[in-house]
Amino acid sequence: MDIKKLLSNLAGDSPVGLGGCQAQKNNFSCCEYNVTIFDNTNENDLVKDVDGQLIKIHHGLLSGASLDALIQYDNMQILFDEQWELNTVLSSIKEKRNHFFDSFAKSCLVDATICATKAKDGIQNNDPFTSSWVKCAAYFIADAILVHNLRRPSPAHMLEDIRRFEKNRFNENFTIVNECIGIERATSSLLLRMLKSTIGFSDIVETNNHSKIIQKKYDYFIENSLFSDCYFYLGYINKSNMIKIKQSLHRRPELIHVLKVAFDVESDMAKIEAQASTLHHTANQMLAILNA
Repeated sequence: MDIKKLLSNLAGDSPVGLGGCQAQKNNFSCCEYNVTIFDNTNENDLVKDVDGQLIKIHHGLLSGASLDALIQYDNMQILFDEQWELNTVLSSIKEKRNHFFDSFAKSCLVDATICATKAKDGIQNNDPFTSSWVKCAAYFIADAILVHNLRRPSPAHMLEDIRRFEKNRFNENFTIVNECIGIERATSSLLLRMLKSTIGFSDIVETNNHSKIIQKKYDYFIENSLFSDCYFYLGYINKSNMIKIKQSLHRRPELIHVLKVAFDVESDMAKIEAQASTLHHTANQMLAILNA
């Protein structure tokens, strides 16, 4: 990647940083470059193709950034920072790194309990998105496990990371996550159906060409027979997009079938209810460990 050419394509004199797996040198050949422009705006992410390389451009805040954003800035490489503003922010993140990661792990577990509660309520209300809330709860617990081990959430690499974690009381809860997500169901034909719906859902929610990244990573996973990683990755992307529109979800009945396929949801309501209760209990137990 020609950094100077990249910067020449970014307008203004705002600080710019390179984050994600490319910055940490643990990327796959399919991975995009995650570039954040610290222009203190809330503009949506944008995906660009520069010389055949996909670039995902984010917009960041130099002060008042959300906790999940601060986690993503961990170990960021500075590309442009004329006034040393970004350097100051990154130094502060490094100094408080353990605190930020611990707080975010707790936040993920709270989100997991909320999603599990929505699932349990949905069973009583015949909510068509009930099984999707179960999946979201499981993915939030996966986030918490990753962050507790001081790893930044990166959906294409999460299974690879979690496999390497030491066996302990906290990390072993991924067994429950694995069962509720249903990773063992991954087959090439199923993954292709999930891909089409995941791309469709992304285009509806994000409208920023993220689907090009999704397709490229799917191709990499399939070519390398990484079916489980692909299944986890697609589901995680759907979780992230579902949470973005959670307030308007029930005004979008056209998404019911899209999410059923994209998430590969469970149809057995007794099993869904049991999973929701298990995830709720697990998240609370994990919170107790972190608060001890």
